[in-house]
Amino acid sequence: MNIPPESLATPFYQGSVQKLFAVPGRDDLMVCQTSSVGSVFDVGALFEIAGNDVSRAVFRHALYSSMARPETWVAVREAIVAEPGLDEAIRAQLLEGTLEDCLARGAKTHHVGMVDAVTGEVVTEGAPVNPSTLNVVRRFTIGKPPLVRLFHHPLYDYKAFQNADQFVVPLEVIVRFGLTSGSSVYRKYLGLGEKERRTYEIELGIGEPLEAWKRLGSPIVDFTSKYEPEDRPVSKQEAMLMSGLAAEQFVALGKLALLGAWAVRNLVESMGLRLWDLKWEFARSGDDLCFVDTIDTDSMRATGMVEWKGETFVIHHNKQAMRDYYRIIHGEWLDGVNAAKDESRKAGNPFVGLLREGQAEGRWPQDPKVHEEFLAIQMRKMELVKEGILGGRPMVEVATGLEACGKAELAFYEGLGKLAPLHALNGIASR
Repeated sequence: MNIPPESLATPFYQGSVQKLFAVPGRDDLMVCQTSSVGSVFDVGALFEIAGNDVSRAVFRHALYSSMARPETWVAVREAIVAEPGLDEAIRAQLLEGTLEDCLARGAKTHHVGMVDAVTGEVVTEGAPVNPSTLNVVRRFTIGKPPLVRLFHHPLYDYKAFQNADQFVVPLEVIVRFGLTSGSSVYRKYLGLGEKERRTYEIELGIGEPLEAWKRLGSPIVDFTSKYEPEDRPVSKQEAMLMSGLAAEQFVALGKLALLGAWAVRNLVESMGLRLWDLKWEFARSGDDLCFVDTIDTDSMRATGMVEWKGETFVIHHNKQAMRDYYRIIHGEWLDGVNAAKDESRKAGNPFVGLLREGQAEGRWPQDPKVHEEFLAIQMRKMELVKEGILGGRPMVEVATGLEACGKAELAFYEGLGKLAPLHALNGIASR
């Protein structure tokens, strides 16, 4: 298959961080073009990191291609068998059924291949000679639940998803190997009393107090809504009902999410990083569940650890670094974003529109400009990750380079007198 990049003139969809193009003569396929712009706090395009578009596209192509190969799942099985502290009942469930299918045939994904930036060839195995921002994927139907109201309360009707086929499941599935200090789960936990904390631990399926920057004995699988104005945490019971899947298929979805997360974990750990969490989306295709949507450094939290003047800091190698930048450097702007989200929840209206109206009226600060020095550090991180995945640099050198980026980031915050609030978010207390 050949798709000349210059033939992709008009996207049929343009989001904040990617564009989607039709493939002539192939209604079952589309081309996804990643962007170098980034989005945090659901606001839309806020900043640009040069080269991030190709790095993210390469990560996506390499990972999805590997997930189609049975040998990837051999490494996942070995990691699960060797994982210390994993609940034995969970270990047993992970090693049977769904994993056995992956070991035999690989996992199903919507990924087809990457377009060579010069020749237009769609490369399905290995990397193109000229990596691009363009990945070819299978198309699935996206259905958004209609809004209904009970008095002033917005509700969403998911009946159309029941027994539907060839559709994207209306959930985001979050897998957590541990909790970061900014995790929504951890923030909720800190706000609870002792009795409520024990109840929450049971609800999460863990038997230990939660602590930031500590690997959980057993991973957590969480669910949020996907096609509502704002991602909403939902219980596993509600998630199953929203999904439109039969119970057995929903259980398989939860297992796939965790198994896929382990495949990602194996990859990032080869770079000297630690994976804390990531999110997946799935589509149903008959009896199959397919991994879909973007999976790259922006859809996970992977970190390194850096010693700096007697303190240990967590360094993010994903857009969590940008989230923390806005929290620390532009807190007043973030207060306005959160106020707009509160209004959106009450009104049931799209959040971004309310934010822009409030900014135009002067109620909330305009979007701030990011320091060029900080963007350059993030660019270097992504370049190193890309070089490691493409084999242009040994992983041990990638790990060393990422540590140097971490030190440069700490020097940046120190220069602005903001090291203390950064440590409050990402410092490791002595245990």
